[in-house]
Amino acid sequence: MTMNNDHNSLGNPFDHRQSLIHGRHCDCQACSDDARTPSSPHHHDDSPQVTAPEARATPQGQEAMLDRVVESALVRGMFGHSDMHRRQFMKLVGGGTVAAALATLLPMDAIKAAVKEGLGPLEKTRLDVGFVPITCATPIIMAHPMGFYERYGLDVSVIKTAGWAVARDKSLNREYDAAHMLTPMPLAMTLGAGSTPEPFIMPAMENINGQAIVLHNDHQDKRDPQQWKGFTFGVPFEYSMHNFLLRYYVAEHGLDPDQDIQIRVIPPPEMVANLRAGNIDGFLSPDPFNQRAVFERIGFIHLLTKEIWDGHPCCAFATSQRFATENPNTYGALLRAIIDATQYSSNPENRSEIAEAIAPTNYLNQPVTVIEQVLTGRYADGLGGVQNVPDRIDFDPFPWHSMAVWILTQMKRWGYIEGDVDYQQVARDVYLATDAEKVMRELGYETPGETSRNYQIMGKTFDYTQPEAYVESFAIRRS
Repeated sequence: MTMNNDHNSLGNPFDHRQSLIHGRHCDCQACSDDARTPSSPHHHDDSPQVTAPEARATPQGQEAMLDRVVESALVRGMFGHSDMHRRQFMKLVGGGTVAAALATLLPMDAIKAAVKEGLGPLEKTRLDVGFVPITCATPIIMAHPMGFYERYGLDVSVIKTAGWAVARDKSLNREYDAAHMLTPMPLAMTLGAGSTPEPFIMPAMENINGQAIVLHNDHQDKRDPQQWKGFTFGVPFEYSMHNFLLRYYVAEHGLDPDQDIQIRVIPPPEMVANLRAGNIDGFLSPDPFNQRAVFERIGFIHLLTKEIWDGHPCCAFATSQRFATENPNTYGALLRAIIDATQYSSNPENRSEIAEAIAPTNYLNQPVTVIEQVLTGRYADGLGGVQNVPDRIDFDPFPWHSMAVWILTQMKRWGYIEGDVDYQQVARDVYLATDAEKVMRELGYETPGETSRNYQIMGKTFDYTQPEAYVESFAIRRS
């Protein structure tokens, strides 16, 4: 299923009546006009006639769009990317006054010219981007109804995809220009693990955390993983953090994931049905299906994966190296849209609005209450309790090289890749931290200032500079 852009996100940033983020219940004049006359384009015929940008309609043409993008980025940065604060200030002071003041402080024409020179004309404006319907895909999904793609001059069709095998194959066959992928997938595709090798790049993470281990209600008396011998678990894909975290967790409890339990690949939307049917005893899955199992009174949340590794990577935005090379300006615009949307998703104040935007059938097709429990972190655990974990899922676009190195160690540990691996070089080639850092700075977001760091995972230190020694430190492994 594909969806085309239908909201104007290139509104005038100096006009308090216009929202720059068009959610389902957007109250700006343009969306209010649309609600009254659905067939009419956004218009502001009653806007006061001023020389400042207050009277400007939606920009026409790519050059005018880029001018508006620069204005919007500068103004949004002034207000910490809070659209509510921007609109309040513009109403209080007056958009014309703010525009005039900004023009005296900054060389706007020079900035716009520099941006245009750096970006160049878009090679493609109509793009197909695949996504699997889970909350981890929030930035890629909500960037559509909330107008982030259009803000950067792109007409994106977001295509609902059944699972990651399909997403991988459609990406390799160039049916998708880019896609929502699991963080291990671009590494595997580049190395030819599970598919023909082709260089893929991951210039932006989408989310961290956002997973859980769910058990069937019949197993409420089996909270010790050592009791899981003979259990069957579902994971969404072999090349997934879900698979690697489940393996890591049970192995730390003394179980061999290839001999003491069974692990089956099940597309995320089918997890709950398989749990209900008794085909599996539990699953380590992306949300919202963990919470949906609780909602359906079928399963309970054994633990959130942040308890295994707090801040672990999950999903990402990825594309082929070929697409980025052949369409550098389009690639840059798409990356800006994704990073912008990811940063917007990271603000807890925006989560309820986002839940409503991504809940409909053409996106996640889930009850809003289920998605809100995931995004806000206040949720029923299926054991009679209500938990409050604000960072149950979080959104951070920076693709750490050290995360890639950890994933590669687990691929090596469990036999998904063999032989010598240049961990650091593969990480640099696939996880494009430099691209992400450049765009984040350009958009006014903080950057970490480094690309690698060590992690504590279930009490064990991962030193990214010693990957081979880390693999060999595990008693239970295939390699």
